[in-house]
Amino acid sequence: MDYAGYQAQVEIADCSDTFFTEITPYPPAPNWRDWQGQRVPFFFDNSPEKPLLILQENRVFISADIISAAFYLLSGWQEYFAGERDQHGRFPYAASVQKRYNFVTLPAVNYYFDVLKTAVEHVSGQTLLPRRWGRQVAGFAAFISHDIDNLRSAWKAPTKAALRQHNYGEFGKLLWQHFTQPDAWDNLEEVAAAMTRYGAKSTFFLLPNNAKAANGTPNADYRLNHRLWQRLRQLDEQGYELGLHGSIGTALSSSQLEHELDDIPYEGSGIRFHYLSWDPTQTPALLDAVGLDYDSTLGFAEHFGFRHSYCQPFYLFDFATGKEAGFLEIPLAIMDATLHHPQYLQLKSNEILPALQPVFAEIKKFGGVASVLWHNENFDPANTQNGPQQFHEIMTHLQQQGAAFCTGRKIWQEFTSEETIANS
Repeated sequence: MDYAGYQAQVEIADCSDTFFTEITPYPPAPNWRDWQGQRVPFFFDNSPEKPLLILQENRVFISADIISAAFYLLSGWQEYFAGERDQHGRFPYAASVQKRYNFVTLPAVNYYFDVLKTAVEHVSGQTLLPRRWGRQVAGFAAFISHDIDNLRSAWKAPTKAALRQHNYGEFGKLLWQHFTQPDAWDNLEEVAAAMTRYGAKSTFFLLPNNAKAANGTPNADYRLNHRLWQRLRQLDEQGYELGLHGSIGTALSSSQLEHELDDIPYEGSGIRFHYLSWDPTQTPALLDAVGLDYDSTLGFAEHFGFRHSYCQPFYLFDFATGKEAGFLEIPLAIMDATLHHPQYLQLKSNEILPALQPVFAEIKKFGGVASVLWHNENFDPANTQNGPQQFHEIMTHLQQQGAAFCTGRKIWQEFTSEETIANS
């Protein structure tokens, strides 16, 4: 029997015209509308004079083409078709629609889906419950991770500074400490202890290549030797996750990526590429080919917020196959270097948490994942700008807001288990 005439319906405007049949990276400027007390940019909105939702008894019409807008942002269409790249081969924040229209800290796609959720609830008469995390206890999750780039180099900058200043006494002292004492950045256990203060576990992304890239970009300053692996296995046994920090070039080379996976004696399931390297035309297929469960590379190095305007994990669109990728993307929202790097935001230490609180509020609102990268070197007490104090301020805030602290693998497990239940 055909029940089409009896079903409640949601109709969404189709306003993309021929945009997705062309290779233009940027759509027309968005129309800004108020939704739930927030100004939100709606791309492909050709009827700004109409209400966003037109409600009838068993029918809702959505005046903006939120499906096309969501696909545009989630797929990474702009960076796939735009030619702009920075010195590291990355799509730059300066070329993005998020920068152009100033909404990098707003998860616009979550607002689009909230519009759709409201429409579905209206026609169905049922309330759609938000996602829960941490055994269904918490309203949002926090994914804390550490890219282990350096373990041996804390001494270099202050030693060079002492030499430049002709402070030979300090130079000799620092050099003696270097040869007789552990490096301040050789602190994996201290990082784990910092997480333990919050009853939390985190993910360590390990960099197995210590040779410079062909363009001179450094990789690791350490070797994954037997002694270091003993320490890492202890962290693994304590519930911390070990992931791969793919070296420069692995985002473009399946053989290099497979070689690094073969070189590490553990069954890692997640990856983040060094320097946030990513090529939208090649990297997704490489990750699918090697069978990793998740990636957490996709954030802007230059600014905190949402590179794909979405605060939930999601499956990337593979332009080569026209289907979703097989790995889960846990988007990177906040990186410590972004906050104070001289080429990035240069926030003062007391400006960091106030700047991030609105981002965390958006993530909490939509039951998303606050992915925070804090390098082990920035647990050095000598760092007073984006160091341990600022990290603990962020962690305390997340804990007070009720976040469930999850490793990347735990997020992948919870996300995919919900999919299994939904499809059964």
